[in-house]
Amino acid sequence: MTNGTPTSPAVDNQPDLGDEALAQRVTDGLNRVEGLMFERLNQGADFLSEQITHLVKAGGKRFRPLMAVLASEFGPNPQADNVIRGAAIVELVHLATLYHDDVMDEAAKRRGVESANSRWTNTVAILSGDYLLAEASRLMSEIDTATVRHFAETFSDLVTGQMRETVGARGGDPVEHYLEVIREKTGALIASAAYLGATHSGADEATVRTIKELGEAIGMVFQIVDDIIDIFSDSAQSGKTPGTDLREGVFTLPVLYALQDEGEAGEELRGLLTGPLTEDADVERALTLIGQTDGRKRALDDVHRYLSIVDARLNDLPGIPANDAMRQIARYTVDRVG
Repeated sequence: MTNGTPTSPAVDNQPDLGDEALAQRVTDGLNRVEGLMFERLNQGADFLSEQITHLVKAGGKRFRPLMAVLASEFGPNPQADNVIRGAAIVELVHLATLYHDDVMDEAAKRRGVESANSRWTNTVAILSGDYLLAEASRLMSEIDTATVRHFAETFSDLVTGQMRETVGARGGDPVEHYLEVIREKTGALIASAAYLGATHSGADEATVRTIKELGEAIGMVFQIVDDIIDIFSDSAQSGKTPGTDLREGVFTLPVLYALQDEGEAGEELRGLLTGPLTEDADVERALTLIGQTDGRKRALDDVHRYLSIVDARLNDLPGIPANDAMRQIARYTVDRVG
């Protein structure tokens, strides 16, 4: 398999994996993934190239390929060609969803650069995302039909999660609704990355099943931590503007818990959060009120609940360096919010 030369770093701020030899193998694997993505995306028509590689060149954590490469360490053939293909598939699908998300959210920025819809048009952004999905499908077809079937199920989860978020809780419990949304929108793709890495390295069925469950739990930790950071972070430290989700009318887990607070802060918050917040003063007031509730604590309790699932699944797997690395990644994620 030809692997081109990547033109952007494979991973921004890769966490310490705790083992120098493993870290080098992972870096080599991620560079192969990066090279494969650029190779495939540069084979299209000239007028497509800039648009479809826009977000790839913007970099990013490459967290999903990282999970795939680490998961492959649990099989007899780590970083086999199909592991690299699988890692590229999950990242291409992830990037495709970002193009589409930016159109739905009318976002102006993505990963520190102008979003595709802002730089060009909504049509260009949507078609760029579609092209990435086409290349991901082409890679699936080069592996086997089982991978195609697996990704059909994964993509069904992604779309269902987006639709579930769009239609709302419809009278159901908003917290349970939100947890199901992020399981489908975030957990499913990270679980898929772990599944593909383990499967195509030749791991046995029990190992693959455990690693997939592990990936989903890490995905839940990852998303809830991001939710907490959006509300409680210092923008200079996180690089994010606190309250972005509130401005978009998206009530994430700490906000949903804050809205359940029976004190004065919760009561005022329920009166304030009736939709997207357009005024800076309202956003600031909402952030202050949320901080006066137990929303952050309850969201962190959920983080630690999913972290306990991560630990339990890792305890079921061999104690190789990749095991310790995955544990460190989960802990590193949680450490971002203390």
